Amino acid sequence: MDDRHLPDENAYRFVAILNKKVDPGRLMNALGHMTAGLAGAVCQDEMHFLTYLDQDGGVHPGISHFPFIVLAADNSNKIRTARREAIARGMAYTDFTSTMTIGTSQQQLDATQAAKEEALEYYGLCLFGRTDMLREFTGKFSIFK
Repeated sequence: MDDRHLPDENAYRFVAILNKKVDPGRLMNALGHMTAGLAGAVCQDEMHFLTYLDQDGGVHPGISHFPFIVLAADNSNKIRTARREAIARGMAYTDFTSTMTIGTSQQQLDATQAAKEEALEYYGLCLFGRTDMLREFTGKFSIFK
């Protein structure tokens, strides 16, 4: 894609909010699941994935044109609040909870369905949307370190 036809790279962004109380290995797993789910759920033309070519003709596919910001949440409840805000705004999102880490996929589905939402421990939330809208409710989170 010719960069003259690319949208303003600051108009949209991906934002992941991760629970800093969760083990980093589990967080990376959750981030992978959420990102794959979000990319599969939203029109990929809207997300503008690029293919980079190197001088040797090597292909480096599927890199996002838009920024991907990873933020830290102090706890699950902060992620829950951001999730509710994303839902209220009709934004594209995926989330990951502790019930999604046990056994088989069917066991995870059953465990999640058996839990009330307020009892779920959120590991993370992944969002895609207009930068200005996302900043309105994610601006209070700090960069994940």
